[in-house]
Amino acid sequence: MASSGYTYEVSLRLVGGGDGSVPEEPAILTFEHVNHDDIIDIVERMRRTTGLAPDDAAAAAVGLKLLGEVMLQEKGNALFNPLRAGFREFITFLKSRAAIERH
Repeated sequence: MASSGYTYEVSLRLVGGGDGSVPEEPAILTFEHVNHDDIIDIVERMRRTTGLAPDDAAAAAVGLKLLGEVMLQEKGNALFNPLRAGFREFITFLKSRAAIERH
């Protein structure tokens, strides 16, 4: 993982099962991730500019930034080849929407 940028601790905690059950002891996944961008700021911008519900905007922003950074770090990995063109186009579209919303 890259050594420069913002370091995040990402945590995911299961609070309810697909059947509506609540686990007695929730499963928790925690890991560190380094990203070249301020993801917190990006979440706030996505909440303001996309028209998504706040939690949906946060989920989309975090998911995109985590995936995007891994794709940047793994440039030579063919695993991501099917995503690259569409991902780049989508990020460009998001950035242009944010620029329009600021004006």
